[in-house]
Amino acid sequence: MKQKAYDFLTLYCRELNKEPAFFTERWMQIESQIENEGTYTLTDEELDYGSKVAWRNSNKCIGRLFWQTMHVHDYRRLIEPEEIMKALVHHIQYATNGGKIKPTISIFHPSVRIWNHQLLRYAGYERDGTIIGDSDSLAFTKICEELGWKGTGTSFELLPLVVQIGEAPPFWTEIPKDVVLEVPISHPENDQFTELELKWYAVPIISSMKLEVGGIEFPAAPFNGWYMGTEIGARNLADEHRYNQLPKVAELFELNQQSASSLWKDRALVELNLAVLHSFKTAGVSIVDHHTAAVQFRQFEQQEQKQGRDVTGMWSWLIPPLSPAATHVFHKPYNNQTKSPNFFYQKNPY
Repeated sequence: MKQKAYDFLTLYCRELNKEPAFFTERWMQIESQIENEGTYTLTDEELDYGSKVAWRNSNKCIGRLFWQTMHVHDYRRLIEPEEIMKALVHHIQYATNGGKIKPTISIFHPSVRIWNHQLLRYAGYERDGTIIGDSDSLAFTKICEELGWKGTGTSFELLPLVVQIGEAPPFWTEIPKDVVLEVPISHPENDQFTELELKWYAVPIISSMKLEVGGIEFPAAPFNGWYMGTEIGARNLADEHRYNQLPKVAELFELNQQSASSLWKDRALVELNLAVLHSFKTAGVSIVDHHTAAVQFRQFEQQEQKQGRDVTGMWSWLIPPLSPAATHVFHKPYNNQTKSPNFFYQKNPY
């Protein structure tokens, strides 16, 4: 912890142009606190900047150009279940912002753990060998039911929020429907598309990863940007092990599914992604297409180069799942070194 704290304080003071005397005094405070208590407390400003740098260092994220615009909510002092749930609901409402999505992170005391993978996520049910809803949520949906939540068994049903404090039993609450913005999916040229009855929530708020800043870990630190269209159109709704909508889209457009060489999957994928982008823009909800996202990432790379910082990245995540070769990201290698501060996966609590 001492080494990580020292490294972060060095970075923090260098990038924010703090005086050498400030570094010396602050390091003495941190070192003393670690020696006496085994840990230390980040200042509000350290937490704010560290959270933003964690986004900057996120190797799997193509949207890092906007890392400095992150809105940081410090909820480390909240210890009551009702207060925590209220803060999570506020995050959803604040980040949604009527569709003009705000990149936001809410940071809770290290004893808090959110069981949800995302604050907003659709339930998944297995009925007679058939999956209804999101198959990625099958295990967590069962957990919610065991805790007392009762779903209706429909395809697009929002799961409750589940939170645990320390070793206490988890508690849950429904998300108020009036704070959740969902977008019905339609197509700009095919009016029959609405017959598929597809929709998706406006804000992707990851809540299962831990934030690490200066050696301090926060297991509950939900964060969001806005969607890149392919996350919904080429993965969530298209993957065979998710909503598997490509065959249905192909039927709507009368594509030849008898031969793989007809490229019906590719053509259906384009139409589905076009529908997602069209629908979000029609609804006034922030979203970015993968070509624009790649251009923005190039700008991020250029900015980092000017600051003398290397851009790390996981190539397999940075390339979009649709037409990756049409972006510059596909044609260059990236160093996948993990830097701190950062976000890290952690084992499911259930």
